[in-house]
Amino acid sequence: MSGVSKAQKEAVYRYVQKSYDRVVLTLAKGERDKLKGVAAAAGESVNGYIKRAIEERMQREGKG
Repeated sequence: MSGVSKAQKEAVYRYVQKSYDRVVLTLAKGERDKLKGVAAAAGESVNGYIKRAIEERMQREGKG
């Protein structure tokens, strides 16, 4: 966030903390780079790619 004031950064941080849950994902060495490539090829961010994959699986299993 270059060009953004410290107050703006803090406001965004507070908003994210209040509005979102976070999940830590641990991958084997090299898997992150593969995931980045696959997500980019699909035209998505890594976060968006993972979220979509989870949502699709939950729907298939009738849990979404």
